[in-house]
Amino acid sequence: MTRICAVVALLLVAPAAHAAGDAKRGAQLFRQCMACHSAAEGEHMTGPSLAHVWGRKAAGEQGFMRYSDALKRAGITWDEATLDKWLASPESLVPGTTMTFPGVKQPQARRDLVAYLKAVGENKAPMAQEKGGMGAMGGMGGGRADLRKAPPPGQVKSITYCRDTYTVQTADGKSAKVWEFNLRFKSDSSERGPAPGKPVVVGAGMQGDRASVVFSSPKEISEFIKSSCS
Repeated sequence: MTRICAVVALLLVAPAAHAAGDAKRGAQLFRQCMACHSAAEGEHMTGPSLAHVWGRKAAGEQGFMRYSDALKRAGITWDEATLDKWLASPESLVPGTTMTFPGVKQPQARRDLVAYLKAVGENKAPMAQEKGGMGAMGGMGGGRADLRKAPPPGQVKSITYCRDTYTVQTADGKSAKVWEFNLRFKSDSSERGPAPGKPVVVGAGMQGDRASVVFSSPKEISEFIKSSCS
């Protein structure tokens, strides 16, 4: 009888254990979110830092300026239930949100992500490694890289412009000619952005034919680029 009771107890516990979120699995799943979100405190990207999302009011992260009005009015506190609904379908939970995300369809994957975000808030989170590395044009590839640590192939020394072509010269002594439509100019004023006067080239595009040059502030862009057809 004791043996039967023990087996029944295991059967009752096993489904719950299987259904519980796993922070380690969630850390790996979170890699897919790192194009828009960071788990580092105060590091805002397309979306806000998620370092303190657990237990906080929605649209309450200090320093983030791009919350939608719909999310500001939602009155939601982020916990296991609300985060699960948000990850399943942001638009269903908060109609009018500007977060363009189709949702995570697998319930277990959502539970794992929620477990990871809870662990982040408790400073117990496993590491979520960023994808990417050095990319096209010798610049920095995918992921949220520290642009102040760009290697010589990513350090821009000069940019000249002639007709429809930019010529980008880097600190390794090389230069690349880029069609104007394929080169973007951006700014990053964060601690991971480039130092003033030291822009960085970031490779992009499957063919390696596109790139972005990142400056520390918008005013540097026009000052740095020189017209020259020599």
